[in-house]
Amino acid sequence: MKLHYALLLISALLSTTDLSAFVVSADSIAGLKEKVGDKQVFRVNNPDMQLSPHTGLSRKHWKEAALYLLSGAFDYVKTGENPMHFPKQPGKSYPRDGKPNRTENLEGLCRTMFMAAPLLKEDSSLRLHGVDVAGYYRRQLALLLDSTIAIYVPKRSKNGGPSQTLVEFGGLSVSLFSAPEVFWDPLPKTVKDSLASTMLSYGNGPTIDMNWRFFNIFIMSFFKSRGYEVNDASLKNLLEKSLNDYKGDGWYNDRPYYDYYSMWAFQMYGMLWSEYFGKKHYPEYAARFLQNFRDLQDNYPYMFARNGNMIMWGRSIAYRIGAAVPFPLMGLTGDSQTNYGWMRRIASGTLLQFLKNPELLEDGIPTLGFYGAFEPAVQQYSCRGSVFWMGKLFLGLFVPEDSAFWTAKENEGAWENELKKGNVYNKFAEGSEILITDYPNIGAAEIRAWCYSKDQGYYQGTENYNRLSYNSAFPWQADGDKGEVAMNYVVKNKEQKWEAFRMFRFRKYEEGIYYRDVVLASDSLVRMNLADITLPNGILRIDRNISSVPADVRLGHYALPVLKGDVKSRTMKVKVYEIHIMDNGVYQLAMVALRGWGNPELVHATGLHPESMKSAVFNVSTSFKPGDKQGAVYATLMLWKKSGEKWSTEELVPVKELRYSAATNQVNITMSKGQPKVVSFD
Repeated sequence: MKLHYALLLISALLSTTDLSAFVVSADSIAGLKEKVGDKQVFRVNNPDMQLSPHTGLSRKHWKEAALYLLSGAFDYVKTGENPMHFPKQPGKSYPRDGKPNRTENLEGLCRTMFMAAPLLKEDSSLRLHGVDVAGYYRRQLALLLDSTIAIYVPKRSKNGGPSQTLVEFGGLSVSLFSAPEVFWDPLPKTVKDSLASTMLSYGNGPTIDMNWRFFNIFIMSFFKSRGYEVNDASLKNLLEKSLNDYKGDGWYNDRPYYDYYSMWAFQMYGMLWSEYFGKKHYPEYAARFLQNFRDLQDNYPYMFARNGNMIMWGRSIAYRIGAAVPFPLMGLTGDSQTNYGWMRRIASGTLLQFLKNPELLEDGIPTLGFYGAFEPAVQQYSCRGSVFWMGKLFLGLFVPEDSAFWTAKENEGAWENELKKGNVYNKFAEGSEILITDYPNIGAAEIRAWCYSKDQGYYQGTENYNRLSYNSAFPWQADGDKGEVAMNYVVKNKEQKWEAFRMFRFRKYEEGIYYRDVVLASDSLVRMNLADITLPNGILRIDRNISSVPADVRLGHYALPVLKGDVKSRTMKVKVYEIHIMDNGVYQLAMVALRGWGNPELVHATGLHPESMKSAVFNVSTSFKPGDKQGAVYATLMLWKKSGEKWSTEELVPVKELRYSAATNQVNITMSKGQPKVVSFD
């Protein structure tokens, strides 16, 4: 057996050796790096400000960004036999026993191929740190089949269920489809047959009814395209089920959550599957995926900030830039109505959001977190190599070089004329019940989405989903044991611990007001009605406590990281209200307790914020007693501005009068400007 696979490996290597292969030198890699203190960021060499006046990035820079990240991974590869094994990040990520793990190695291998594939498609002779990159991946594919070595991946057992191996083989199939002349065609037939047998044992097997179906779909589709027998009935069934999870406006439901998996999984896979396989073999399914993909452009671009920054929201946030992959893939539609210059501006902005952040890399590899390592955002199913799911963005490089996505002049789309300063704009997606809000005054985007979880799991019911809203300017802060909370309520439960709300029910979106009901997971007698009213400079919350037991309650604004010295705070009186303002040198946040609360308290936190070790947040609190109908209504202003801007009286207190009627369960609001609003809890 050992001799057999040794011969296969030699055969695979000899079939791909190119003595004239171009070598990327240490100097050329160094030229992509820029020092920021003792950290490193991506350097944009010779920015193209004519084509891309906002970011300077062209298609060439995208390739360099892919090379920059891939080079860090290849720092850990000395020979073709070394697995893609990276330093473990301390904390809950696997392997928790600290020992090398073959699934961990498989993740590193298959996910780095997302960056390698488009580079090798254009230059199959690429070498990194002396290693033939194409030859390395082909050799590793052969090594996966050798039962005598540690990275061997066995076939799925007869009664084996879905596993992480299925996930990685699904990703591998995307790369095999994308660059078969690099990864598949040069392999000896014996290796191809053995690889097909192993991968199809997973692809033809069971899956999980969520985005995981696409892993089976891609495995079966690739090998069917190469003449291997697959379970056609299962393939069609999985395609139908995936399409049935579509809820309109570009959003798929990932059973049960809405998050970026709708984009870096459902939409990306649906589009690529249609291009590589579906249009030829299953044109009716491909047409449906394509139509669902086209729906994106009227909703999803509005979820990104003016500068392209993405919102920290949902699980697996360490995949970061992968959220922007639908934008380059729009270039495959050829739709003349698409503003490709805006789509590229968003995607390039997202790329720079992270590659220009000094905290992104540790040991040359992206961290598990948002900007830097951030344990509250890590799930136990992740290892260090998991982060390279972000490489999916670079699958956009398979969009032809002459596509309008690459050739259109960069612009800021809706932010230039449609979204005007002094106003706020909401987009409600009825099927998914998602509300996207744009704030032109600070160029930020915000989202409100589904969260209903009785229990807390790896990500279920956690801060990844249970915030009242998520904003591109203010990444979510984790809750603290002492009741520190940002953009949610916490209630002191029967165990005398602060518990955040996580069981929300959407009620309606009516007259610009987003309504939800919420129940405390540990005590169904603690209940509230919630109403969010978006304003040009923030949010007006009108909430009603309908609990049938006493409850100590706290509510938090967004949090600010400590970035430029200490966060400064001040208090001022406007009309009859006490205004609390803090400033971290980038943004100001103001909180005004209009009704039902004591005065806001500035709460300092350590280790809870993704941008810095120290942070600050305004909290308000009260002790609720059943039967006090007037005291049960809370009205709160959560406001913001950029640092250095002045506040007007009208901006700080845009509400002229609040009147609550217990008989009608309505709050009538007279605004200083604009039409009156009525919050109706019935």
